[in-house]
Order: sequence, then C-alpha cells, then structure tokens
Amino acid sequence: MEATSETALVERLREGDVAALETLMERYAARVFRVARGIARTDADAEEVVQDVFLTLARKIDSFEGRAALGTWIYRVATNAALLKRRGKRAQLEVSLEEHLPAFKDDGHREGPREYLLADWSQTPEADFLDGEARAVLSRAIDGLPESYRAVLILRDVEELSNEEAARILGESVGSIKSRLHRARMALREQLTRHLAPSLH
Repeated sequence: MEATSETALVERLREGDVAALETLMERYAARVFRVARGIARTDADAEEVVQDVFLTLARKIDSFEGRAALGTWIYRVATNAALLKRRGKRAQLEVSLEEHLPAFKDDGHREGPREYLLADWSQTPEADFLDGEARAVLSRAIDGLPESYRAVLILRDVEELSNEEAARILGESVGSIKSRLHRARMALREQLTRHLAPSLH
C-alpha cells in the first residue's frame, strides 16, 4: 500500500514516472471533472479542464511543496482552470446575485406575493420540488450565480469539503467562504421558491 501513498506517487511523478500520473488520474479525474463541470457548466469545458489539470500536475509537480494535501492542490488547480474557462463566457450568462435573493421591506417582512411568504419547504416532499422542471430551474439558477459563489457552492455542497478546505483552495478567509455559501444557498432557495410558489396554495 505504501507504494501507492500520495507521497510516493509525488516522488515517482517528479522522476517522470508516467504510471504515477495515471494512478493519480484514476484517483482524481472524476472529482476534477465534477468540480470543473459545476463551475464551467459544460461537459466539453470540464473535459478540457481535466486535461489541463493533469498536464499542470505533470509539469509543475516540482512546485508542489507538500504543505497542503495533494488533493487540495489538485482542487485548487481545477477550480482556477474552470474559473478561467468560464470567464470568457461570463457576460452572457451571469446575473447579479442580488436579483436572485429575497427582498425585505423596512419592517423586516419579505416582499413579494403572499404565496412566497407562505412557502414552507419542509412540507414539500423532495420528489415534488426536485421534479424535472424544478431541477432545470435549479440548474439555471446555479448557471446564473456569479462564478465566485458557484465555486464555493460546488466545493462545499457537491464535493462536501470543509469551509477550511474551500478557503485554502480559493485563497479566501473561512468567514468569506461561510458568507458566500450562505448567500449562494439563499439565492438558489429563492429561485426554487419563485418556481414553486404558484403550486403552493
């Protein structure tokens, strides 16, 4: 087992061992694809990111100092590559996060039709609100999130990384990650609430 530990694989990769790179690809390619797909939003872009990540890994393994886990480093390279891929297409897709968030009046009550106020998700069977249509709404809402919010959402809710890991990957403070995750989740919930409201009488 020791022969396939990450430390051993990194050493073998530094020596130009192609088999070590293949082993790392087997371990991480699916996770890299998931992160890239979540951020870049197309299979084609995600596949390009996977190739970029492992080329980078092979070329820059000497710059990996081992202070963070290899997986964290790979996630960071993948996230940055996916964000770069996305930037060229950002303008046509992304909208301000503010228009996705619920609005509140001065007295603290939520603005909007009464059915929004009465929407109680706890009483909505999951199967109902994650039907094909609601999934499409959710997917569009994720598409519309500004990239920094989408990256946090993917790392925390899809990859189930900790706030600390996400902070290291994105080079942010833990507080910033928590705040952005909260706002991203609120925005998605708001989009689903708007979608569900007509059927929640």
